[in-house]
Amino acid sequence: MFQDQLKEKVRPLINLIDDMRSLGIGEELNLPTIVVVGDQSSGKSSVLEALSGVALPRGTGIVTRCPLLLQLCNDQHTSWKAKISYRDISYEFTEPLEVGSHVKEAQDELAGNEDGICEELITLKIMSSKVCDLTLIDLPGIARVAVKGQPEDIAERIKCLINNYIEKEEIIILVVVPCNIDIATTEALLLAQKVDPEGTRTLGILTKPDLIDPGAEKTVFNIVKNKTIPLNLGYVIVKCRGQKQIDDNMSIVDAIEDEQEFFRKHSHFSSLDEKITIGNLSKKLTVTLVEHIKKSLPEISEKIKNMLGDVRNELNKLKREPPQDNPEKKNHLIKVIKEFNEKITQLSYGDSFSQENLFKTIESIQDLLSKTARERIAEQFQMEMLVYTQDELFNIQNELEEYTTDYTDHDQRTNYPKLLKAYYEIVVQRLGDQVPMLIVYFILKEGAKNLCSEMLSLLCNSNMDEVLREDPNIEMNRRKLKSLLDNILLADEKLSNF
Repeated sequence: MFQDQLKEKVRPLINLIDDMRSLGIGEELNLPTIVVVGDQSSGKSSVLEALSGVALPRGTGIVTRCPLLLQLCNDQHTSWKAKISYRDISYEFTEPLEVGSHVKEAQDELAGNEDGICEELITLKIMSSKVCDLTLIDLPGIARVAVKGQPEDIAERIKCLINNYIEKEEIIILVVVPCNIDIATTEALLLAQKVDPEGTRTLGILTKPDLIDPGAEKTVFNIVKNKTIPLNLGYVIVKCRGQKQIDDNMSIVDAIEDEQEFFRKHSHFSSLDEKITIGNLSKKLTVTLVEHIKKSLPEISEKIKNMLGDVRNELNKLKREPPQDNPEKKNHLIKVIKEFNEKITQLSYGDSFSQENLFKTIESIQDLLSKTARERIAEQFQMEMLVYTQDELFNIQNELEEYTTDYTDHDQRTNYPKLLKAYYEIVVQRLGDQVPMLIVYFILKEGAKNLCSEMLSLLCNSNMDEVLREDPNIEMNRRKLKSLLDNILLADEKLSNF
């Protein structure tokens, strides 16, 4: 079997990406993935049923209302078991017939009971000896117009959701198109062409070949041969269960046998070899995904190492986490107080410069500190009652005025206004410098002293946990970064060991 031949090479690669996604790495960087898109009623659900071997929710309108991550794991030691996960809910089951109800229940929980959609991911992991090794994401079918119970903008919302996935270069786009319509007009292919105009990462799946109008087989044949709208990954044509076969309770196993018989007898399609049947599609998807993962590993490894550095830097920027052990709590507090007091003391003496001004720190106690600054300022004004200066310019001016007075025999009192003006300018300059210096000095000095005293009093606080309690946002951010760091380290380890 194909799975037996490539199992040792295929499963580890797919597991590697699945593990990274489960670790939350997929939220931080784009991982190689196959994404399934198609218009409503394109046969998308039938293709996924044929690949997975289980029946998914069916009905009219929007059936897939949340992105569904389908993980298929070939396990020769397991008959069949599955696990569904979404939000904080996760449970396992062993009955294949329960898949549809569990997926619907998850969609109702996330998107509501109406016909709306939700961007939250549902993960369905199926382990069986009869499935291929493959992981892909199924997205809501593209709606043309809103129906009763749906938001008016439902069509645009679905397109936006699909585009958010397929615009990423790491994504392989699996476009499902019915054979009985004009492929060039399908919305799904148009969306794919916008983000992948060269078709380098788009694979086309043609469904419902039994509904082709007689005489139109050659048109479909040319599409599959990549002659109409060329895609780098090409096309595969499949025939899945139709509605009548579902109503008649045809099993998926019987439907696959019916498909093989259909193509074996078909006059046009029987010669397409590996471009037909679900079996060949599963092989092509697995090989395509594995090759895509291999090609992406060096870039993923580099991005993870960059993420590792970024997260560590973010953690280093946060304040140190308070210790949890009681004996260490007091030592930690003493260390914090010591560092704080040293910094405040440096700021009060002007030994260090910072964008943070000490005035901001002591803003609430400035009124208490102004009873000392005022006294010193009052003393300064009292000292100015003494006429005193050693300013050389003033003394020279005074001597010049005295010489002029003696020489001209004028009354010396006529020179007083000039001398007073000169002295006044000296006093103003002196007060202009000295008073602000006094204010700054005493506020900083006294403020720093009071702050240090207040900090030291915390050591006497009996409720050490309350004293050391940090900002909830910082605590939450640190917890998130630590969890992310652990996951990145684990992902890096998995890559290194691969």
